[in-house]
Amino acid sequence: MALRLGQVGYGYWGRNLLRVFSGAKGAEMVVACDASPDSRAALAADYPQIEILDDFDKFLARNDVDAVILATPAGQHYDQAKAALLAGKHVFVEKPMARTVPEARELLDLSRESGLTLMVGHTFLFNDAVRWVKDYIDRGELGEVYYAYFQRLNLGRVRQDVDALWNLAPHDVSIAHYWFGEKPVSVQAQGASFLQPGIEDISFLSLRYPSGRFANIHVSWIDPSKTRRAVIVGSAKMVLYDDTSPDMRIVVYDKGIDRKRLDTALSDYKTYDQFQLVQRAGDVWIPRIQFREPLKLEAAHFVECVTQGTRPLTDAQNGLDVVETLVAAQAAHQPG
Repeated sequence: MALRLGQVGYGYWGRNLLRVFSGAKGAEMVVACDASPDSRAALAADYPQIEILDDFDKFLARNDVDAVILATPAGQHYDQAKAALLAGKHVFVEKPMARTVPEARELLDLSRESGLTLMVGHTFLFNDAVRWVKDYIDRGELGEVYYAYFQRLNLGRVRQDVDALWNLAPHDVSIAHYWFGEKPVSVQAQGASFLQPGIEDISFLSLRYPSGRFANIHVSWIDPSKTRRAVIVGSAKMVLYDDTSPDMRIVVYDKGIDRKRLDTALSDYKTYDQFQLVQRAGDVWIPRIQFREPLKLEAAHFVECVTQGTRPLTDAQNGLDVVETLVAAQAAHQPG
């Protein structure tokens, strides 16, 4: 029997989610819900076969919905995810999972106590290029990993309900945690609002990890060009990830600075501390990556986890880790 799905929200991102979930193998989209008359009209035109509701409580009371897809504004995620879990529904919720650490932790506890799947929409962890880098790191190809930096910039899609930190940074925070395999121990942040009082348009984050690695993240929706790139630097190699490139999403640089030991006969040169720093420049290569649509992979993963009872890659713990980092950044924030 197919997993019966219902979705709440048919805005900008909700349209993408409904498209992939309604086509997911092993699932059937039964009903969709949105409070906006315009969104319901668009739903009726795009998906005439799906029943459409305007009330969340009526939606949640349905017995023919096994799992709920939440594509609503960030401020509604906690209340709606909690209500859905209490109603016995599996939940896929867009990022961020919640806006506070206690809320996120409560959702984690609820999902564990109920045995229900709670998965968070950290879509970039289903990006084949991001996964390629993770595998490359885990195989030790980079050598000792030093640091990474991220840029997620664009002009437009200015939000009024959340700032650039909460809207854009969850993507790169989740990637940094995923690549490094750990959570940060300290967070620093700085940002500024220019267009709307109290809603920051840019943010700079610096994350320090237990291993000594660190990541810098720059997000903005008032930048002249669309940029989605990251660089990760290791002792052996360096990798550039560019999500906007059609054919060069990953570029590997076999270059760096090597520590060469001096001959013991030169031990009098104690100011060199027995080694020299030698620049190394090797090949630059572009690996071939079979790129699939991350959203489709994400939807298929959720259906598989619910039907087989397996743990999602972006489970509630993963969602809590990201929320903790964002809250720490907010607490450490220094206005620009």
